[in-house]
Amino acid sequence: MVGESPKEGKSVSGYDANYDKAKEVEEFDETKAGVMGLVDSGVSRIPRFFIHPPENLPKSSNTCDFSLQVPLIDLEGFEDCRRTEIVDRIFEASETWGFFQLINHGVPVSVMDEMIEGVRGFHEQPKEVKMEIYSRDYKKPVRFFCNGDLLVTKGAANWRDTIAFDFRDGQLDPELFPQICRKAVNQYMKHMIKLRTILSALLSEALGLSSDYLASMECMETESLVCHYYPPCPEPDLTLGATKHSDPSFLTILLQDNIGGLQVLHQNHWIDVPFVQGALVINIGDFVQLITNDRFRSVEHRVLVRGVASRISVACFFYPSTVNKFKPFEPIKELLFDNPPIYRATHIVEYMAYFRSKGLDGTSTLTHFKL
Repeated sequence: MVGESPKEGKSVSGYDANYDKAKEVEEFDETKAGVMGLVDSGVSRIPRFFIHPPENLPKSSNTCDFSLQVPLIDLEGFEDCRRTEIVDRIFEASETWGFFQLINHGVPVSVMDEMIEGVRGFHEQPKEVKMEIYSRDYKKPVRFFCNGDLLVTKGAANWRDTIAFDFRDGQLDPELFPQICRKAVNQYMKHMIKLRTILSALLSEALGLSSDYLASMECMETESLVCHYYPPCPEPDLTLGATKHSDPSFLTILLQDNIGGLQVLHQNHWIDVPFVQGALVINIGDFVQLITNDRFRSVEHRVLVRGVASRISVACFFYPSTVNKFKPFEPIKELLFDNPPIYRATHIVEYMAYFRSKGLDGTSTLTHFKL
C-alpha cells in the first residue's frame, strides 16, 4: 500500500518476495498527487521506494567540511573596470568547483522572491488543480510530475514534486502557464535570458576565446525552467531530495530559498551551498565539461531532505536551440593544446535520451561518451 514503510526489523535493501516495487510505484503515480499528496494524506512513514540505501545517505564522517566554501562572485562592474577580475574568478571557480554563487547579477530580489512564492503557490494548491497538468510526456511544454525518472530508475525515488516549463528557443506562450504563477514565471524568464547572454560572454572569455564564441555555437538558446518543491518529510533520514548527479545541460542557473539542503561534492567532501540573500547559484553542465575537454567541471551535487520545512528551488537549464538539436558537439579544438579529445562528438537528443533512460542513478552520464 502506498505510504507504508517496511515493517520494523525487515531489511530495506534485502530481498522481500512480498514486495512489488513496480506495482507500488505505479499505484503512486496513478494518484497524480505527487509527494505532496502523501504529506496531505498524513503519512507518518514514507513508501519503501523512497528509501535510499544507507551508503547514499549523509554520514557525519564525510558531510560538510566547513573550511571549504563555494566561491561567491560579485558581478558589479563586469562591463568595465572589474571585467578582467570577474573573468578570472569565473575561470577559477569553473575549473576547480564547477559551482559558484553570483550577486549583483541584475535580477531584482523582488522578482526572485515572487518566483519562489509563485512556485510555492502552485505546489500548495489542492491536488485536483495540479492533476490537470500531471504528465510524463517530455514533449508537453508545461507539466507537473513527481520524479521525472520515477518509472525508469532502478534506484530509490526522490522526495520532491516538480512543475517544468520548456522555453524552446526562449519562447513559450504565457497563456500556458498556471494562473497562480504566470506573472512570476514570465518576469523571471526575461531576466534569465538577459543573464544567459552575460554569462555566455564571460565564460567564453574565461576560456580564452572571443566573447561571442559560445553565443555563436547557439548552445544556450533553449531554456528549461524546472521548479522543485520538497515537502516536509516524516522520515528525512531515510531519503533524499535529489540523488547525487550532474546536470546534462550546458549551464544551470539556480534560485534557492533559505531552507538549505543543496550540497556539492568537492575534494571528496559534501559542501553546503548556503542561502545568500540576493544570490543565484551557477553551475557548469555536462556539455560545457565535454566541449572544454574537462577544463571546466560539471560537478555532482545532491539535495538533502528537511523534516519540518518545505524547500523550493528553481533551476533554469540551458540547451542548444531546436534547430541545433542534432548538431554534434565535441571538444573545442582551440582548447585541446595538443591534448587528445576525451569525449566523442554527440548531440543533445542522444545525450538526453541516455540521461533519461538511466535516471538519477548516481552514475555519470558523461562517462558513457568518453573515447
